[in-house]
Amino acid sequence: MSVEQQASPASPAERVSRRVDGVDVLGAISPSRAADFMTCPLLFRFRTVDRLPETFSVDAVRGTLVHKVLEDLYSLPAADRTPETARAMLVPTWESFVADDPTLLHMFDAAEAAHEPGFLEWMRSAEVVLDRYFTLEDPRRLEPAERELYVEALLDSKLLLRGFVDRVDVAPDGAIRISDYKTGSAPGVDYEAKALFQMKFYALVIWRMRGVIPRQLQLIYLGNGEIVRYEPDEDDLLATERKVNALWEAIRLADEVREWQPNRSRACDWCSFKAVCPAWGGTPPPVPEKRVRPDAAPPTAPRWFGRLRRWWRRSR
Repeated sequence: MSVEQQASPASPAERVSRRVDGVDVLGAISPSRAADFMTCPLLFRFRTVDRLPETFSVDAVRGTLVHKVLEDLYSLPAADRTPETARAMLVPTWESFVADDPTLLHMFDAAEAAHEPGFLEWMRSAEVVLDRYFTLEDPRRLEPAERELYVEALLDSKLLLRGFVDRVDVAPDGAIRISDYKTGSAPGVDYEAKALFQMKFYALVIWRMRGVIPRQLQLIYLGNGEIVRYEPDEDDLLATERKVNALWEAIRLADEVREWQPNRSRACDWCSFKAVCPAWGGTPPPVPEKRVRPDAAPPTAPRWFGRLRRWWRRSR
């Protein structure tokens, strides 16, 4: 997962001007944008409709750095996939990031000026996270079929699902395992279902692409050294498909009425848009002009968000 991939793709609230297998696509959505909308519709608007610039988070960039090292580690011969090799890859990988975007260097200016933990401490924390990975898996014994795999599938509703999967393993009998690295800690029981939604989303896409239901989904939490595993079945993925379609309908309705409500939560502490959020006394920029489609259906559910929140709680 690169820094560029973390940025928003074309807004899912827009119609996607493309055809897949001769079918006009209704729209497109990724797990990250779906998560944005569920967390806070206004966050979704700022990222995908306004496309406001965001400041880099040192934690997010560290996650991207670790992801890239783990991706590249599997390009090496199995015997070379050691903790020492992984640590040695951090600085060259970071230098390649900075070469692509020199503004990343300024993330540490304020901290270092205040004599607070800066770049060196940040890089050491990345080493700690990488070392923890080797306590969970032995990469010398694994040969992933795919890494950073772009996947997409068109549902019968004409909604395009797409995203990047960190790692796909295929067993000799053809069984598929999807793995996702998380540099944070595993969530509590109350939030685990939300994390698994992303993995079920990917499982649904791969099922639609390959006709095979992945046997196992695993979230590898490098923050506290825990792996969360789940075995989906057909009912799981059909339910996920219904949820995604319902979520898209809510996004479409929000776009029609030009209304995205803020939702205050703990996530606000890490939000780049807090200064312009009305829930925190800010003033959002004017809503961008809507692209008019003559065949667009009028909104039919002015209280869509309340209903969507109730649906989300029931689904958990």
